[in-house]
Amino acid sequence: MNGALFASDGQTGERSLRRTVVLLCSDPLDAEMRDALGALGELADTTVASEDDVTSVLADVDAQVIMADERVGTTDGRRLLARAMRIRPDAVGILLASASTRVDGLIVLPKPLDRGTVAAVCALALDCAALRRRVRTIEVVSGDGTTEVAPRAAEEADDLECYEGILARSVPMRTVVGTLRELETSDVTVLVQGETGTGKELVARAIHARSRRRRGPFTAVNLGAISDHLRESELFGHVRGAFTGASGTRGGLFLAADGGSLFLDEVGEASPALQVALLRVLEEGRITPVGADRSRRVDVRVISASNQNLAQQVRLGRFRRDLYYRLNVFPVRLPPLRERVADVFPLANHFLQLASRRLGRKPAGISHEARLTLEAHPWEGNVRELRSVMERATVVSKGGLIVAADLPFADDRDPDEPRLPNLDLPNGRTLRDVEREVLRKTLELAEGNQSEAARMLGLHESTLRFRMRRAGIAPPKRPAARKLPRAS
Repeated sequence: MNGALFASDGQTGERSLRRTVVLLCSDPLDAEMRDALGALGELADTTVASEDDVTSVLADVDAQVIMADERVGTTDGRRLLARAMRIRPDAVGILLASASTRVDGLIVLPKPLDRGTVAAVCALALDCAALRRRVRTIEVVSGDGTTEVAPRAAEEADDLECYEGILARSVPMRTVVGTLRELETSDVTVLVQGETGTGKELVARAIHARSRRRRGPFTAVNLGAISDHLRESELFGHVRGAFTGASGTRGGLFLAADGGSLFLDEVGEASPALQVALLRVLEEGRITPVGADRSRRVDVRVISASNQNLAQQVRLGRFRRDLYYRLNVFPVRLPPLRERVADVFPLANHFLQLASRRLGRKPAGISHEARLTLEAHPWEGNVRELRSVMERATVVSKGGLIVAADLPFADDRDPDEPRLPNLDLPNGRTLRDVEREVLRKTLELAEGNQSEAARMLGLHESTLRFRMRRAGIAPPKRPAARKLPRAS
């Protein structure tokens, strides 16, 4: 390709200036703030975010300059601004505060504000933000004058963390990654618990890859996929003639994992006899092949996983207490995808790129409407379901953008499930008005039952409560208990 390769923010001149968004965090917007906002009218597009919705606004708005009053509602503006800068690390932060305030890494504009000073400082901040982006984005200008902007690398995007293939932006998953880092210097037995499809084997592989055993083998087996009478032979091996069909000697998976790690998925499916055998291996480090009269030593780190609550299985007498304690030396709990909504979009993008490469297509993007649809879905199948959805969307997509219509959720809906009411809203209503009306009418349809309303909306119940608080909707009052007449 003929042309020049140079750094750019993807826009030039006046177009770049008009596309820049300044986010002003002030709640309520007093006369001084309105005057400051007016000073920016000719300089940039502006968006105002309150204390409650700053995170959601920043997820949607590509802010280059973030301004915050020293008090935003009931929150210290410095703390709110620090949180906003973690979401948009390329942006330039400006704090509107008293002249004596000093904050490292932030521009402080003293109050009372001067209209000209606000405009001048903000213009410089916009230039600074553009320079930051120029070192991260490459624009290729071809001979015919067209441009193509290369996307930013995944590790540069916001606060997304990648740990041995585990993508983590949400607080729950970043906590999991922090836990995995603690395991890097130890060789203890680990029990990973989480719902089906949350990525338990991926976590087990990450533990192995960051351990001193990383040069050794990693062997995985799903105990739930092996019949009862074959599990011991599969794990510990057998000698010739040990049972019908044993025409030769086989080492087994523990021997194959010697010097490395063995991942026992669905360990809760182990029979009582297999539980005894596993306990002996963990305590003595020795295995006895089926039909053999001698044991042999193995050096294996066991990482087990289950989608059952093993502690509850112990209480019910279905799992050995002593084996549970041996397996659960270091517990790791994987949250379901509905509890880590912040990870849905980066995971969807990741699976979209994988599917595009496999199908030989140019990588597509995800529309804003499709993103909101993905983040509102309950994801009963967790990450495994999300991967399947994105693979299907890649196949059915007609253009370079995945839209909400490409997602299969409407096809999966139970025909007997209650439908949301028709709102019949007049023109001119804002998105927040629509959301408030949807919440109110859905709660009415669910007769005040928040769990049922969350199910109807495809939301986690905690997400529903958050949206209710943001919309100013009080929790429905429970009907008073009816007193029964006393027996005479």
